[in-house]
Order: sequence, then structure tokens, then C-alpha cells
Amino acid sequence: MQVPEDLRYTQDHEWLRIEGDEAVVGITEYAAQELGDVVFVELPASGAQLEAAQAFGVIESVKTASDLYAPAAGEVIEVNAALAEKPELVNEDPYGGGWMIRMRLADPGSVGSGDGLMEAAAYRTQIEAG
Repeated sequence: MQVPEDLRYTQDHEWLRIEGDEAVVGITEYAAQELGDVVFVELPASGAQLEAAQAFGVIESVKTASDLYAPAAGEVIEVNAALAEKPELVNEDPYGGGWMIRMRLADPGSVGSGDGLMEAAAYRTQIEAG
């Protein structure tokens, strides 16, 4: 199971890829496998202001529905519109085509310093522990 080294992870299985003062957010391969076949993804509108750990959407699979939580505070500047027509991208390519939102970080300097996000090794330990 992939756990890319260049991402940060939440306890709730979202990932965050920092790109300057912006970040891309999605769910991990582990979460996608646990959910099963994703059939619907509800995402916020561009311009939405999010706080860290705030629910920003819902993902539904054939098994269950789960809230999605923001790994960091910021403004949603883009949503992955492809997921409206092809929610299965979350299962097929969770770290690529299955991304969910792009956000402008409220405080880019705070990400990675006591923000509650995990490095890849810590996240691997969490999912291996079950």
C-alpha cells in the first residue's frame, strides 16, 4: 500500500501535499480501500474558508458515508470537478487524479510544526496498528 513520503497525513486518513503557499488534499489509499467502491463525493465551493479539522465534504461508498476533514486552515481555490462524473478516481488514483481540493493555506509556515499532521512513517505505523 502506498504512503508517499512527500505528503502529510491526518488521523482521519486525509493527505496534504504542500505546493508553496497552496496545498492539495485527498484521502489515502488505505482510506479508499477501507471505504470500498466510492460512488459519490460532495465537495465545498471554491472560496470556502476552512479551519483545520473542519468537515469540508462527504465521501460515499457502497459500504458507508464518511465526512472529509481539512488537514489545515485556508481557502478552497479549486475542487476536483472530475469526481462529480467519476468518483471512482478516488479508488483508482487516490494520490493523483483522485485529489479533492486545492487550498490557499492560511499560514503556510505553520504546516509541519506542531500542526498535528503525521509524516509518512508515523502514518504507516498508525495504519499497521489497525
